[in-house]
Amino acid sequence: MELALTHTAYLLLEDGRRFDGSGLGADGTAFGEVVFNTSMTGYQEILTDPSYAGQLVTMTYPLQGNYGVNADDEESDAPQVAGFIVREAARRPSNWRSRASLHDYLVEHGIVGIQDVDTRALTRHIRSKGAMRGAIAPASRGSDEVMAEILAQPLMEGLNLVEGVTTEASYEVPAVGEERFHVLAYDFGVKAHSPRLLAERGCRVTVVPGTTPVDEILAAEPDGLFVSNGPGDPAVVPHAEAAIVELSSRGVPVFGICLGQQLIARAFGASTYKLPFGHHGGNHPVKHLERGTVEITAQNHGFAVRAGDDGTIEGAPDLRVTHLNLYDGTVEGVEHTSRPVFAVQYHPEAAPGPHDSRYLFDRFIEQMSGARKG
Repeated sequence: MELALTHTAYLLLEDGRRFDGSGLGADGTAFGEVVFNTSMTGYQEILTDPSYAGQLVTMTYPLQGNYGVNADDEESDAPQVAGFIVREAARRPSNWRSRASLHDYLVEHGIVGIQDVDTRALTRHIRSKGAMRGAIAPASRGSDEVMAEILAQPLMEGLNLVEGVTTEASYEVPAVGEERFHVLAYDFGVKAHSPRLLAERGCRVTVVPGTTPVDEILAAEPDGLFVSNGPGDPAVVPHAEAAIVELSSRGVPVFGICLGQQLIARAFGASTYKLPFGHHGGNHPVKHLERGTVEITAQNHGFAVRAGDDGTIEGAPDLRVTHLNLYDGTVEGVEHTSRPVFAVQYHPEAAPGPHDSRYLFDRFIEQMSGARKG
């Protein structure tokens, strides 16, 4: 079905910069932090990634929606973004798996979007000024009124968004084939692909709410703990740190990604900080320090672990850096010097993105196997 646009709209940033365009998806006004993603494909996985809660996502690749949407590419039950910004939405999606257009998908789930925006200029502005609050609004609304509402929105620093995306009740993903291990996955906004990759490696995965207290985690006596990705400021996510420290002290392997790395680092004394415009996309080069190799990674985060001037983790002498971002030198991987704990800042499940880093799931399996033998 060919896309028919019904109204003009605009994107307004908190510094007053305005970008005019055409409405896409649902009618209405959407507020959030404006960020950009450099992936060339995978818009449905991006839309449904819980780590994007509270954000208006700009796609730098100019054409979006050309292969439609389907049930297989969802990383959660529904889109999680606050809004969607594109240069052009395909009029007629074409793919054998397509079940609906991007426009219809956004309408179905009440997601406000905008197209015909100069996304190149917008991206350059964010890179220069930093990610900031903004709104997508219909042209019928006055910009002064919308600006007042933008400035009333909370800043990302200090914002706990995990409570809005974590599962309300525990659920299980059964092992594929013979069950080898039982893994608890702390859901701070977990993408569906992570438990699936663990299940394919013989793990029964119990996904638990991010609010699960430490005594319940310990009582489950898992073979391993997976600490998931998620949105918001890690400094205000209080539930994981005690479980990470206590389980690892018992020799239980702990593996974290994205927000999970930040929570693991904080559990051992590190601090985190807000990046100017974050890392979002499927083409970020990361150096594995021990191997001397470079992985092309999928990323989606706005905070990072603070490193010292000598390359150590500030405040966490028991952690060492294992991976570095080749764009800006930020910490992309850490491991504990004596406990079976490791984490990366990027998304090794790569949905969407390259598969360079899936070996990390195999490493987690090897650690659980070694812990069992020990």
